[in-house]
Amino acid sequence: MPDGSLSDAQRSAQVRRQGAALPVFGAGPALRVVLVTSRETRRWVIPKGWIEPQEAPHRGAAREALEEAGLVGEADPDPIGAYTYGKRRAGGVVTPVEVLVFRFRVARMLRQWPERRERERRLFTPEAAAALVDEPGLAALLRSLRKA
Repeated sequence: MPDGSLSDAQRSAQVRRQGAALPVFGAGPALRVVLVTSRETRRWVIPKGWIEPQEAPHRGAAREALEEAGLVGEADPDPIGAYTYGKRRAGGVVTPVEVLVFRFRVARMLRQWPERRERERRLFTPEAAAALVDEPGLAALLRSLRKA
């Protein structure tokens, strides 16, 4: 390509994938979601991480919910949606990341968990959570919870 732009195949090869848990409690008007803060920027996010080889993406999302937010429960095997964001790496390089989001039904919130000293964890209504996150695609998924 003479203009130096990337083909769709090249662009998709550069996009990395993460799996995320969208932790939910209750139903109807009592529905709540759990957000955690990111470690470095302290932004409100949902638990997510790189999809590991040989691990089903929804199981990886459940593992991230435990590690990052101290949540025990079950992730649905099929994603409820996806969103993209730019992950800032060392040296200011931004890598495009696609995040597959799995509904995670919370059974218990632990008092002690691996990243409890690095993150804050809080319950929100879906509307309040949508207003707090930076990623438009994630905000749309959070708002869609009321309709489901």
